[in-house]
Amino acid sequence: MSIEQKSETRLRGDALVEKAKQLIHEGNVRRVIIKNDKGHTVMEVPVTAGVVAAIAAPVVTAVGAIAALASDWTIEVERQGEQP
Repeated sequence: MSIEQKSETRLRGDALVEKAKQLIHEGNVRRVIIKNDKGHTVMEVPVTAGVVAAIAAPVVTAVGAIAALASDWTIEVERQGEQP
């Protein structure tokens, strides 16, 4: 049986872009949510293993564009994991 795990990380600028790239290529990430410094969701990306290559470039480009708009961002990650 699998369970869903969530984590949040606060990042700035280029670190946000690098983290987004890393997360998109991980196999157990289901969804990446990017929030601004006020906690509002700016971008929500469902990630599935079959379409990683197709969505990676446009998503990273979009993340780079929003990273330039403000100083602080929160990236929330939903992962699919195995129950112990």
